[in-house]
Amino acid sequence: MITIRKAEFITSAVNSKGYPELTGPEIALAGRSNVGKSSLINKFINRKNLARTGNTPGKTQMINFYRINEEWGFVDLPGYGYAKVSKELKANWGKMMEEYFSWRENLRAVIQVVDIRHIPSLEDEEMHGFLRNRGLPVLVVATKADKISKGQWAKHLSQIAKALNIPDWHMIIPYSAETGIGVPELHQALEEILAMTEEDVEIGEQETDV
Repeated sequence: MITIRKAEFITSAVNSKGYPELTGPEIALAGRSNVGKSSLINKFINRKNLARTGNTPGKTQMINFYRINEEWGFVDLPGYGYAKVSKELKANWGKMMEEYFSWRENLRAVIQVVDIRHIPSLEDEEMHGFLRNRGLPVLVVATKADKISKGQWAKHLSQIAKALNIPDWHMIIPYSAETGIGVPELHQALEEILAMTEEDVEIGEQETDV
């Protein structure tokens, strides 16, 4: 497992002019506004309040950059799919993410966060397809696994896999920021991703495009 020695918030940005310099690989997190990305970050690095959490979905309106062990970065992308924000704001979020995915050369993979209790939304499906089309490795993490019984996980994960065209539901990590379910599995998955070289990523992109 990854040992978290140091974790710090670096900066927030709305476009590439505000991005921190390219130093080491980055893992981005994408998901709906109320899916628990900040809680996932805090539990993963075992810090209570590094990433801000709130009861109001849609509050994360910038790209937030975190530095782990002074070696690699977590990038919390603006949430999508929250109905109460304006169309203009939704469009701005889309532009922010498009620019990040287009220009961030050290991006290694994207963790797409979904809610295990619900079938993925149209926005979830579109995001997953967008990332696949760009040739980016995508790891799906299903949060709030503590909210349903373990015996129901297979049913819910199978529904998520079907909606996102994932061949095997075992590829999805059930996760809980409350109980720590899935934390070791996520550590292992990210350790493997971070060990990938730029050449490995390029090969993966070519295979995806075929």
